[in-house]
Amino acid sequence: MNRAVTATDLLQAKSVEGAWKLVNTSGPKDARLAGATAIRIAEDGFFTVAYFNHADKKFIGTYGGTYTFSNGKIRETLEFNTLDTALVGSTFTGNSQFKGTTWKHGFTLGKRKSVQTWERITGVSPVSPLNGAWRISGRMGPDGKLTEMPLRVRRTIKILSGSRFQWIAYNVETKELSGTGGGTFTTQNGKYTEHIEFFSRDSSRVGNQLTFDFDIIDGKWHHSGLSSTGVPIDEYWQRHLETKEE
Repeated sequence: MNRAVTATDLLQAKSVEGAWKLVNTSGPKDARLAGATAIRIAEDGFFTVAYFNHADKKFIGTYGGTYTFSNGKIRETLEFNTLDTALVGSTFTGNSQFKGTTWKHGFTLGKRKSVQTWERITGVSPVSPLNGAWRISGRMGPDGKLTEMPLRVRRTIKILSGSRFQWIAYNVETKELSGTGGGTFTTQNGKYTEHIEFFSRDSSRVGNQLTFDFDIIDGKWHHSGLSSTGVPIDEYWQRHLETKEE
């Protein structure tokens, strides 16, 4: 029997929304992550964590998936994990403690326990209308026809919150990541601008700035402009967890 969601659960779920920077980890260490910047973004029950070195233009790894709160505990189920693909599909259960702009996130997977301390990335105002977790749902072709892209095992998600964004293309069955990138963003006067801080496919894109037109039409995000390679794009995105797999 499913337990009813309490007001405390809803409050904690709201508390983790935003963009966070990792400041400390206790428990098992991964040598691959030494000296890396780690950014976590959470919105709409979906989250991503990316490790990268901006100065060296090096992407290190990423993981993420869905999360819920129940009885004061956070439950996270991984949909992708380049650091350990064997963990895809696994669920972490842990505790959360919030104090000011700090979040202590303790979790257990099997016999492994860890506590991560995250600091909220602040100073962003006003809140962007694009904050959320979005899935690409359609693309306009050169012939002016819209090709629908229903939710399937291979999916492309873009999550935005605070000043941070990350996109991820992955397959939940094969556990493969096709690509990811992220950095900071702004939205103003119908213009959406990305500043790229990591890019898994091509590190030469790091440092680039891309500006697109955007608007929200019937709850969908219309996104158009030129890609990082100069190719025209005309896309539609919808909120990820509002869709069901076909």
